Amino acid sequence: MNILFLTIIDFESLEEKNLYTDLLREFKKNGHALYIISPVERKKKIHTQLLDVDGVKILKLKIGNFQKTNFIEKGITTCLLESQFLKGIKKYFPNVRFDLILYSTPPITFIKTLRFLRNRDGAYTYLMLKDIFPQNAVDLGVLKTQGITKWLYRYFRKKEKNLYAYSNKIGCMSQANINYMHNFNPFVNRNKLEICPNSIEPETMKVIGYQEICEIRKHYGIPIDKVVFIYGGNLGEPQGIPFLMQCIEANEKEMDSFLLIVGDGTGYLKLNKYFQERLPYNAKLIKFLPSDQYKELVKASDVGLIFLDYRFTIPNFPSRLLSYLECGMPVLASTDKNTDIGKVIEDGGFGKWCSSDSVEDFIRCERELLNKELRDQYGFFARKYLEENYSVEISYQTIINAVGRKSCLKTKRY
Repeated sequence: MNILFLTIIDFESLEEKNLYTDLLREFKKNGHALYIISPVERKKKIHTQLLDVDGVKILKLKIGNFQKTNFIEKGITTCLLESQFLKGIKKYFPNVRFDLILYSTPPITFIKTLRFLRNRDGAYTYLMLKDIFPQNAVDLGVLKTQGITKWLYRYFRKKEKNLYAYSNKIGCMSQANINYMHNFNPFVNRNKLEICPNSIEPETMKVIGYQEICEIRKHYGIPIDKVVFIYGGNLGEPQGIPFLMQCIEANEKEMDSFLLIVGDGTGYLKLNKYFQERLPYNAKLIKFLPSDQYKELVKASDVGLIFLDYRFTIPNFPSRLLSYLECGMPVLASTDKNTDIGKVIEDGGFGKWCSSDSVEDFIRCERELLNKELRDQYGFFARKYLEENYSVEISYQTIINAVGRKSCLKTKRY
């Protein structure tokens, strides 16, 4: 098949490792021809160019700034994406007829492109639903359904509905996502929905020795004699930074645990200011690390942390869970009550969950995970759960099966 993948993730080769490159490598391994639009933001000052990397065509389309920018600029860039992507396809892939269009949220503004390719090529459209916008922005108070921003909300809500309409299939990250779609988007045909979880190509797990762990911890100024709980990833509104700071404050009274925060984002400055003013001795903040150094630090830690703001009504399912499972780490998730990531963790036997509006519960779960025997047990099941549930082979087969059934499906607008 000729497959077109639309994304806002910036990469130049399938050799890079993330959710999407791992999945695309699986498609390539199975003999499919890949065409990718992976845009580059204006701030990088790079012109549009078409790359041919080992037979994979990657269009580096110049767009506006999207990541780590203000809401207005991000909104304008989002609105312009569908026209820019469509122009890019017509200019750089004019004679290619696509069988399958793969894309994920965010963004939600691919409708013109999907409509064009469905009409021209009869392409099958598969949405990997990673984010539910604009409701996530409403949950965090960025958008409101009433007042001055209601028109913006209504604009994006219409785009969201059209995206679902022009998608032949919608792959949801978990059962809670499917339930949410049933309850809050009842116009979507239930036959469109299926579970297609976040997945990776698991690397061989390399266990490092005690001496190496000590050296890594010394390098970063991390205690050798404490259980290290590490959070790695975006630091922004979705992570509930105020609650995270409360957990750091409460952890100051604990003798055997250490909180390590590695990341960047819109909430980093607030968190950094807290560290500069309060000087916590039982926690450390590191702004950013290259992927290989971060993985090294994860392997030298004991428990992986996940944080989500308690206000969310949409069931997020953070992909950073996979990096912890890949390293065979137990997980402590502190989230809202609408996501089912906590249920997955506890039913899978590889960690603990608590609500992100209770610091007391966080500390209680943290104390339980000080038990090394329990951590070893959770770590074993963490890696096992990854291999059995979140491998790219599973996602690949799910998508291929959906495309294989397309002749039996009649696509309706809703």
